[in-house]
Amino acid sequence: MDLEKRPREGSETWVDPRERPAGPAVRREPDAPEGCLAVAIRIPVRIVVLVLVVPVRMLWDALVVAGRFLNDTLLRPLGRALLWLGRAVFVWPFVGLWRYVVVPLGKALGWLGHVLLVVPLVWLYRYVLTPVGHAIAWAARGVGAGAGWIARGVGAALGWVYAWLLTPVGHAVMWVLKGIGAGLAALGIGVWTAVAWLARYLVVVPALWLYTWVLAPLGRAVAWCCKGLVWLLSTIVTGIGTALYWIARILFVLPALALWRWILTPAGRVLAVVGREVWDALGHAWRVAGHISLALGRLLGTLLRWIFVEPVRWVYRSVLTPVGHVVRDAVLRPAAEAARSVRRTTRQALAAARESVRQARADFRRMLFGEPRQPQPVDRREPSGREPRTLGSSTTALTKD
Repeated sequence: MDLEKRPREGSETWVDPRERPAGPAVRREPDAPEGCLAVAIRIPVRIVVLVLVVPVRMLWDALVVAGRFLNDTLLRPLGRALLWLGRAVFVWPFVGLWRYVVVPLGKALGWLGHVLLVVPLVWLYRYVLTPVGHAIAWAARGVGAGAGWIARGVGAALGWVYAWLLTPVGHAVMWVLKGIGAGLAALGIGVWTAVAWLARYLVVVPALWLYTWVLAPLGRAVAWCCKGLVWLLSTIVTGIGTALYWIARILFVLPALALWRWILTPAGRVLAVVGREVWDALGHAWRVAGHISLALGRLLGTLLRWIFVEPVRWVYRSVLTPVGHVVRDAVLRPAAEAARSVRRTTRQALAAARESVRQARADFRRMLFGEPRQPQPVDRREPSGREPRTLGSSTTALTKD
């Protein structure tokens, strides 16, 4: 029979109460009609998968319970102990070294450096280098003023030489150079005109005739031949490509298309149906195995509780607790009271002994050095104790003697 509850056609799809989301009920659309292949595969596949998955799920749940118990009882306390040990071994010694050794040593070195380096350097800068710098600056200002006066005199002399000697000589040289340049320019223009006329009639005109009547017709003929050759080669390549295309289509494409359409596609659909059913069967079997494992775990827990826990609880509650109360009332409380009495007596004896030793030490000191000098009280003319002031006590400026 089907392991999953199926609704009748036209009714609401059944949803597992544990998987139902919180809130108002949501209606699901009925599943699409399935083929006979899916229905025929579903039942045997789910039976086989359930038989295979139940032991795995029970083993998984047992490992989860064992892991949680091991984590709560061993790994977590061990981790906390290792963490505390790591702090005690690595963190706290370095913290103590930093706090009680490095920081005080650094402060001491900083104070020593301030006293030995900063204070002398500040004194040297303030009382030695600053006056020396001021003196050097004053001397530099004097030297700069003298150098400026000398430079102004030299500049005036050089200005007179430039204005009355170099400028007339430069004007004369420029007039001579302008005349020479005008002659050279006229000569260059004549030479350039002659060279241009010779180049036009000896080079340009023959080259233009050669291009127009020889090279241009020859180039057109070569271009026409190349176009014909390219058209012939393209026609040959097109024919060969068309033949190869039809050969490849008939020998490879059509058989591969037939193989894909009539063999691989139906086989893939069958495998997809089988795979989907196997996947659904695995999920369903995993959930059913979870219910079975939960029920078995609750049964084992109940048996363990009734076989071990309840007897131990009854023994603790009915036997050990009364016995413990009797032992506490008859033995432990009297023993604790006697121990407190002994501790109280011992504490009083030790206090009396300390007081006796203190008194003997004070007597011995008084015997050797005498009585200590008592301070003389100062008369502040103030009432002693809590006595109120009066007009006859002379405690104000108006009533002093």
